[in-house]
Amino acid sequence: MLVDSGLDEPNEGTTVQQRETTRGQLVVVATPLGNLGDISRRALELLATADVVYCEDTRRSSTLFSAHDIPVNGRLRALHEHNEASLCDQIVGEVVDGKVVVLVSDAGTPGISDPGSRVVAAVAAAGLTVTTAPGPSAVVAALSISGLPSERFIMEGFVPRKAGERNVLFEQWRHESRTVVFYESPQRLATTLHELTELFGDRRCCVAREITKLHEEVVRGTVGELSETFATRDVLGEIVVVFEGTHDVTVVKESDVRAALREQVRAGASTRDAVTYVEETLGASHRLVYQMALELRADDKA
Repeated sequence: MLVDSGLDEPNEGTTVQQRETTRGQLVVVATPLGNLGDISRRALELLATADVVYCEDTRRSSTLFSAHDIPVNGRLRALHEHNEASLCDQIVGEVVDGKVVVLVSDAGTPGISDPGSRVVAAVAAAGLTVTTAPGPSAVVAALSISGLPSERFIMEGFVPRKAGERNVLFEQWRHESRTVVFYESPQRLATTLHELTELFGDRRCCVAREITKLHEEVVRGTVGELSETFATRDVLGEIVVVFEGTHDVTVVKESDVRAALREQVRAGASTRDAVTYVEETLGASHRLVYQMALELRADDKA
């Protein structure tokens, strides 16, 4: 982080433990995606010296500790999607008490489609120090080897399972000029690629599987080509898909969007229906149209 963490600049010979126990804080620590060697020296020192380490799966984190000869000493605590909300107050209390609390996920950076964001928000809202030992991230790793534009991109997390939600998301991608990165399960990869082919068959795409692991695989091509490749294959492992944005971006004036929304509302359309209609007819992005719709609704109530 680039905010003042309350820590002095490190001097030569000063250890992480000496620097980072100045006062209680939460440290978000990135861990390897697969290859256990992909971890920084600072991250290892934090794992070794933290008062408590919250992790998704204590068994998996124990493996990381063991691989680097770090004693656990009863410091591992499970934090996952089912208990994260209930642990926020406890973790805030531990930081208030002056403890160095480390947060890790099973692999990569916590909070990126993994548990952690609620805890970070709670500790930050309490006015306490949240900092990071940055490192591996499946999103950035896949993007960096995809061969697709990386200057501007969006991260969509896991694609929704429900057909209706998926269709809405895919329609938004029609007008998305930035590179899209998302996660997908092995069981749904072929289906997702097939659905994308029907809409974006000639767009470039990259499927990165098991990054940094023994069976790492990176497949590049058009969406249609990748759909054929994975249609009949049994796929295993962690998957990141990188998907090219559109080059056919229609420049829409905000005044035109606003006028079209007002016309729909005056005709009796709900906000939701008005947004959908304007998106489809003008080719404007969902975010822009939805934001304007909210602004217009607020103006009408004022």
